[in-house]
Amino acid sequence: MFETRPRLILASASPTRRALLEAAGVPVEIRPAAVDEESIKHAARAEDVAPEQTALLLADIKAKRIREPDALIIGADQLLVCEGTWFDKPADLAAAEAQLRALRGRTHTLHTAVACVRDGTRIWQHVATPRLTMRDFSDAFLESYLRAEGEALLGSVGAYRIEGPGIQLFDAIEGEHSAILGLPLLPLLGFLRQHGALIS
Repeated sequence: MFETRPRLILASASPTRRALLEAAGVPVEIRPAAVDEESIKHAARAEDVAPEQTALLLADIKAKRIREPDALIIGADQLLVCEGTWFDKPADLAAAEAQLRALRGRTHTLHTAVACVRDGTRIWQHVATPRLTMRDFSDAFLESYLRAEGEALLGSVGAYRIEGPGIQLFDAIEGEHSAILGLPLLPLLGFLRQHGALIS
């Protein structure tokens, strides 16, 4: 007889995170958490909290906002840092262009955090730190890229989608593909098996 496995709830509105879990065969409910991310990031910067800890704090807060007894809540967040500057999702295409110009020819880090909460207590956490180096692409390429991708760029903290034409922006990429997309999937799957939420 199988033991009862906990329900899995993803406290995120991200279609990419949902797609990653569903593609991996993980049955998950979607319950986006309402969190004032900007004020939390602002306070973290003011208090000199490291970006990886800030990403983990945001993931933890999101997961704890969902109150569902006995369910396992998954929270996730991602911060992009380049040479000490923190970047957020661009508000519009002009902001996306400015961000890509700032990242051009440089290496940045994606601090990608995931936290699992059960009955209000965090029982597991992980932070992945993929590093990506953008090539020194031409202005002509940038203009073409912005036209091709359009508003799809606004849903990404880096103003790029490496699963699409955005891969052409890079010279080098270090780190798990899913962590770059917003969810460190291999560590999470390992925890879910250990916790009895997936067949081991």
